[in-house]
Amino acid sequence: MSTSVIILAAGKGTRMRSSLPKVLQPLAGRPLLSHVIETAKTLNVQNIITIFGHGGEFVQDTFRNENILWVEQKEQLGTGHAVQTTLSVLPTEGMSLILSGDVPCIGQKTLNQLLSVSRETGIGIVTLTLEDSTGYGRIIRHNGQIQAIIEHKDATDDQHQIKEINTGIYCVSNAKLHEWLPQLSNNNVQGEYYLTDIIAMAIADGLRVASVEPEFSFEVEGVNDRLQLAALERKFQAFQAKQLMQQGVHLIDPARFDLRGKLIAGQDVRIDINVIIEGHCEIGNNVEIGAGCIIKNTKIAAGTIVKPYSIFEDTLVGENTIIGPFARLRPGTQLANDVHIGNFVEVKNSNIGAGSKANHFTYLGDTEIGIDSNIGAGTITCNYDGVNKSKTLIGNHVFIGSNSSLVAPVSIGHGATVGAGSTITRDVIENSLAVERSKQFSKENYQRPQKIKK
Repeated sequence: MSTSVIILAAGKGTRMRSSLPKVLQPLAGRPLLSHVIETAKTLNVQNIITIFGHGGEFVQDTFRNENILWVEQKEQLGTGHAVQTTLSVLPTEGMSLILSGDVPCIGQKTLNQLLSVSRETGIGIVTLTLEDSTGYGRIIRHNGQIQAIIEHKDATDDQHQIKEINTGIYCVSNAKLHEWLPQLSNNNVQGEYYLTDIIAMAIADGLRVASVEPEFSFEVEGVNDRLQLAALERKFQAFQAKQLMQQGVHLIDPARFDLRGKLIAGQDVRIDINVIIEGHCEIGNNVEIGAGCIIKNTKIAAGTIVKPYSIFEDTLVGENTIIGPFARLRPGTQLANDVHIGNFVEVKNSNIGAGSKANHFTYLGDTEIGIDSNIGAGTITCNYDGVNKSKTLIGNHVFIGSNSSLVAPVSIGHGATVGAGSTITRDVIENSLAVERSKQFSKENYQRPQKIKK
């Protein structure tokens, strides 16, 4: 039986006090609606129908790369009216999951359970039992069977004592939605068309309303203001941290860890406090991440140590590398094995070969470095002339003295040495010494000082 997903995403979110539509407010670094769409895509559904309203063009543009059927709710006349707007595109066969764009954490397991029980009865809902159910629609049961849902404002004093609440998540036969939705009335305190009224219609048709409870209560928490958004952020982050720790990741303090994307981690990974992981990241075995690091769309191979307050973006890092503290690896950076990138070193769009080092106060942009080369403190690759970016090529076993400027395009040959304080504007041949201050001095077949073996 085919399945559709209907997502209610038309609300303005006045209590957010924001120009950004509510469903675009970020949770774990992604819009609320993005979480719902991502979960829907895991269910092998026929189509995803999303109802837009306030800020609709912005919402649609944000998800322009998703395969979504968009339906506009021009007037905000209630949840029932919102789903009514989908009838022109909703199949007449199969089932529909009805979700909310501001309830971002609903899980795949819970929705699969709801689908399973609803296919047997034609209609099902997700309910939750709360100690304090104030403000929520109450589930009315008789002999254990659901009979109706009463909105809080329409409930009697006795009904206010009911602890089981409606989460607003449904699974309904499409044939029944086409039958019931045109019959909805707005004869209630709010003057709105309630989707909850289809429960009474189902009972009148002799159907049993199935129900499931979520695996985790935070799955069905909605977001209406900044306080609720912040509270849900912490619950969601705690959930993600627990999953990682169960997989073997050592989080020094899971309350001070943020995952804003997906992390694939090996064994014995150790992550210190206040680390933020964004996008898609992979971390190999025995990697250590120091406090305060930000790592985005990056792969870090086994045995690497990242010291505190380092920043990575779109970077590949080899094995047994040492990075930081206070290093910045920008997009396009690739580090081979056993590389050292030290404090206040910035690397952009560069490949650094195995065993090479840049340990202090250095900028390497658009640079290729061979193996076992040493870049002295204060070295800058001058890669930008105000219009074009040019490359700097540094060979194997090169030594660049401190406070040097390499003006690209320029090539430093294998085994060459650049004297401290030089501004190199011409290529340096292999195994030579180049010193360029007021003018460049070059000595071929230069023998670099060697360590005295004891």
